[in-house]
This record gives sequence, structure tokens and C-alpha cells, in this order.
Amino acid sequence: MRIALGIEYDGRAFAGWQTQPHGNTVQDRLNQALGQIAGNREVATHAAGRTDAGVHAAMQVVHFDTDATRPLNAWVRGVNALLPPEVAVVWAREVGDEFHARFSAFSRSYSYFLLTHPVRSCLLAGKVGWYHQALDVAAMREAAARLLGRHDFPVSARRSARRSRRSRICSNWISSSPTDCCVSI
Repeated sequence: MRIALGIEYDGRAFAGWQTQPHGNTVQDRLNQALGQIAGNREVATHAAGRTDAGVHAAMQVVHFDTDATRPLNAWVRGVNALLPPEVAVVWAREVGDEFHARFSAFSRSYSYFLLTHPVRSCLLAGKVGWYHQALDVAAMREAAARLLGRHDFPVSARRSARRSRRSRICSNWISSSPTDCCVSI
């Protein structure tokens, strides 16, 4: 059976999403916890995307295959009991074998939060960027409008995969108040 999960995590404690030899990744921790709930069987997750070290995720979709029969809440509450506090499974759904977290995704979105205040916030440390002066939001919106459409981003690809990778940016927005700014694409 194939199970899809919605997960979220605070990435500051991890070396990104994808499995690494040293084992300090979100995927490593999630696979270990899922494996315990599956009856100490090896579980391999597949994600809709990857994050780098220190990057947070909200509603990242992953899937895994298992022959262990468990109620869906065991894949949520049971797994959460075994995960570090920085990682949580939010929901679980049984899906068809044709579902793939990466290839079935319709879109991905990225949000960047900036606090614009003369003094940094200790409560928001690691969650938002900080700049001590006001931003030129009109200029930021003008620049962001130029990102709309299809673009080739080979610089962001691995050197071995730097052939054309056309990405479509269908929307972006910048919201702001006197003390904060959010950029989403």
C-alpha cells in the first residue's frame, strides 16, 4: 500500500531533506520513525522536493510504500511520538500506486519573510530574515514582476544536469507592513 504524508519541519537542526551519509537529515529521521511504526521494517520516503540545510518546510508531501497495515492515525501520531520536536507529520492518506509525491505535484511555492525593524527579534531568529531599514517595496514588486513566465535556471542545477530546465513562475507577490515583508513565488 502507498501512503502519502503531509509534513512540516524546522530545518535549523538538519542538513536538509535528503538522506546523507552522516544521517542528520529530515528524511533519515522520518524513515527511521516510519520504519519503527511499520514493525521495524525499512521504509524509504519520496518527497515532492528537497530543502537545503537550515531551510524549513510547511506541508511538504512525501510518500512511501509499505505492507504494514496500520490505522492512518498511527502514521501521524505514532510517527510523531518518535520524531524530534522539529519535525511533524500533519496528515496521512492512503493513495493509489500511480501517485508519486514529486511527479504528481501541481506546483511548489516558496516564501521568504523579512522583518524590517531597527532591532532584530530574538523570538523570530532562524524563522525570518532581518534588515534594519525600510525596504523599497515598489521596486521589489517591479523586479518580481519580471520573474513571471518561463525561465531557464541552469545555475541552480547540478553541474552534471545543467541542460535546459525551464521553470514557470505563474505568480509572485510581495506583501508588506511597516515592520515586515513577505515574498512568495
